[in-house]
Amino acid sequence: MLLKQYTLEIFKSKCRSEAKGVHCFAHLEQDVSEALPYLNSVLGGFEYLKDPPAVTFRTQGKLITIHGRKIAINALKDEQEARKIVEWLKNEINDAWGKKDTIEPCYTGMPRPGVIEILKLLPKTNCRECGQPTCMVFATQVAQGAKSAEDCKPIGVEQKNKLDSYMKQFDFND
Repeated sequence: MLLKQYTLEIFKSKCRSEAKGVHCFAHLEQDVSEALPYLNSVLGGFEYLKDPPAVTFRTQGKLITIHGRKIAINALKDEQEARKIVEWLKNEINDAWGKKDTIEPCYTGMPRPGVIEILKLLPKTNCRECGQPTCMVFATQVAQGAKSAEDCKPIGVEQKNKLDSYMKQFDFND
């Protein structure tokens, strides 16, 4: 077993005091850096950093980042949910580490949509009907999964279908 102990730090957002949810840091007593490429392979991390090692997952509307000695989780309902997710991650880390001889480590994140590729499929009118000042800003939000072709009013049916098809190869659904 690689990860045995951790302590939780639960806190509210300092930027958004009205937010109802909480965030969590799990401070790990053991360094899990060596397990991260295996965990990334098993769970399919959204982003992987080599130095210092860290892997980020997007799941159920949350961002979870695991560093060598810390796990960060946002948008939690409460401390109980934080404990549940951290325990699940502890088990996943230990399981991946225990099976490392049978797992091909992965040192990369998922492929990401290209902002310029998305922009090429937009009407480029800068009409602001999507609520953004430019089509470039809108394309960036589409690339991040925050907006979709449905949010662009002047896009034609053919271009909408092409954009939807392009975005399907990147799984933004949780």
